[in-house]
Amino acid sequence: MAEDALLIREGICQLLVASGCTVLAAVPDADQLSSALETHIGEVDVVVLDIRMPPTHTDEGIRALEELRARGSTVGVLLLSMYASGSLAVRALSAGGATGYLLKDRVKDGTALADAVRTVAGGGSVVDPEVVTLLMSSTGRARGLEALTPKELEVLRLMAEGRSNLGIGRVLGISPKTVDTHVEHILDKLGIQPSEGENRRVLAVLELLRNRG
Repeated sequence: MAEDALLIREGICQLLVASGCTVLAAVPDADQLSSALETHIGEVDVVVLDIRMPPTHTDEGIRALEELRARGSTVGVLLLSMYASGSLAVRALSAGGATGYLLKDRVKDGTALADAVRTVAGGGSVVDPEVVTLLMSSTGRARGLEALTPKELEVLRLMAEGRSNLGIGRVLGISPKTVDTHVEHILDKLGIQPSEGENRRVLAVLELLRNRG
């Protein structure tokens, strides 16, 4: 993981270890992250990145993600930030691969953090609910999203939070089979066809974020 604030870095490591994760390296910036990844090549399932790190404290974490994807890395990446930014969320998911975007002050416990890590490790995506709500409340309407029913929009919002069909069903009080039907309708209406090497759920979430910012 990479985080320039020592206390936050150590705290995140302790939370992850207590939740059963193994932290191979904890570094303060993107340059040292690259060295750590080379040292632990083949061992890393997920990289946890602060978005703003030295030297400019702007988008170093996002750029590190983009560099990983440019090199063909499929490792999961969980980005942490103090700020809700639709543009950063879109940029993160647009990089491809399994990616998460969480707000630091809304991570309530180690279990929630570890769950997000495991979600991106398994190829999923996680976007903080506050970011999703911000984007969903926008007055802009995307042509593809206009075709979705209110229930389908709610399912898509919960997908953006990284919830499984079972988790979505629990929130909405419907069966996983019904959720699966909603998901298929969403993908069909958005024109997201099956494609080798692409996660259709991630593409649907990206469509939501791109058109609601």
